[in-house]
Amino acid sequence: MPRALFCRLLPALLLPLLGSAHAADLSSRYTDSDDDMVADAPAKPGEWLDPATLIFAYTPVEDPAVYAKVWDEFLQHMEKVTGKKVRFFPVQSNAAQLEAMRAGRLHIAGFNTGSVPLAVNCAGFVPFTMMADENGGFGYQMEIITYAGSGIDDVPGLKGRTLAFTSPTSNSGFKAPSALLKSEFNLEADKDFKTAFSGKHDNSIMGVVNRDYDAAAIANSVLSQMQARGVVKADQYKVLYTSQTFPTTGYGYVYNLKPELADKVRKGFETFDWEGTALQAEFKNSGQAQFIPITYQEHWEVVRKIDQAMDVSYACDN
Repeated sequence: MPRALFCRLLPALLLPLLGSAHAADLSSRYTDSDDDMVADAPAKPGEWLDPATLIFAYTPVEDPAVYAKVWDEFLQHMEKVTGKKVRFFPVQSNAAQLEAMRAGRLHIAGFNTGSVPLAVNCAGFVPFTMMADENGGFGYQMEIITYAGSGIDDVPGLKGRTLAFTSPTSNSGFKAPSALLKSEFNLEADKDFKTAFSGKHDNSIMGVVNRDYDAAAIANSVLSQMQARGVVKADQYKVLYTSQTFPTTGYGYVYNLKPELADKVRKGFETFDWEGTALQAEFKNSGQAQFIPITYQEHWEVVRKIDQAMDVSYACDN
């Protein structure tokens, strides 16, 4: 994709992020004295956030109202653990979620895989957990799908056709497929195939099923959830490519949350009982059954390498 076109597609918040590649570029607003690649809590108590109501946001989805119900029991549990009111914030875009945390209006969040580095470096996000299966296994794959009867039988068959991405910040919806299509198949966006941006994985999947797009790059975890809800059927699409495994949505809090409160937020995730909850019902079809501890430095290394390959910088002080 030409750089000029790519820049026009990015929200204003993300424009400064293009440039030379860096593994980690914490904003000058933050410090990292322990070299764990995430922002330290402020040293001065006067700079800590201790809100009466904690705001939680899940990564943007097609119908936020559905996920407000999915997360309701978890948020009730978080209220008991923290002693605070906890409210669900239905974000409409990755940029809105990033800006809300950067501005101090969002305290706890689940950021999608590709947005985690931006959230860490530009919004002070401290990820510490993600979902996993009963045995602690985690991850999802990027898949390129097409609709049944499209006439596309393999990845080279995308040449001259339209491939939908989700958003420029998405790992599986843009960055990973762009890097892999170039390195493995020598296919470049807007040179060898046409592109479209749907905004969300749900939109890309429905766009393929409804034949608005010839193909789409999506997270197969989202596809599994939509298929389990009966939104799409297996005979409506065909998988052309499946990638290596990537980490899933990263959950955490904003760096300047009062340390004692941040510890309680961690405890809220650690002690949540999934059994019989709407959260279990929603995510069991993608094999997720618990929250496990993670670190940004270790678990997001593969994502940072993809960003480096695409010449993406996380510097956001400009």
